[in-house]
Amino acid sequence: MTDTTFSRRAFGLGVISSTVALAACGNGVGGRGPSLIDARVSATLAEMYRSYPNTRDLADKANGMLVMPLVTEAGLGIGGAYGRGALLVGNTTVDYYSVTKASGGFQIGAQQYAHVLFFMTDQALTDFRRSPGWAAGADLEYVISDKGDSLNADTTTVLSPVLAAVFGRAGLRIGATLEGTKYSRIIP
Repeated sequence: MTDTTFSRRAFGLGVISSTVALAACGNGVGGRGPSLIDARVSATLAEMYRSYPNTRDLADKANGMLVMPLVTEAGLGIGGAYGRGALLVGNTTVDYYSVTKASGGFQIGAQQYAHVLFFMTDQALTDFRRSPGWAAGADLEYVISDKGDSLNADTTTVLSPVLAAVFGRAGLRIGATLEGTKYSRIIP
């Protein structure tokens, strides 16, 4: 009769190697993530250009665009949002990003929407790409309102470093909140 007992060292090495193997399986490399995001980005841009034709001129002037095809947001007192998208420079995907948003205050409901950030200056695009996690701040100006008004690109708007277009809203969310939004580079 043979005795097959494992030493603690063999057990520990087995646990570490299986953890590494499982982590490598879920890293997204070779998965459908990038192609799915790219397809959604293309469809979102086509819809934006169709619904708001003036955004095509804005896209031509931008140094880069961050396209978030689907952001899902929900809250009841405390809320949050999440979405994934791609950074395009010269109509080519250069990186993938996620957006996370936290909010607190009087709020109830859920909604989904798409948004595009237009980086109008080289410095704004460089700052975004070099940051470990970029938070939307005071230099962000909205060019399409919730009511679906068309873009009005006057000289003040075009000189802003970062412009945002939020469109395609579905759902209902009401309230008054304090919010924070963060964009982070991901490997889908």
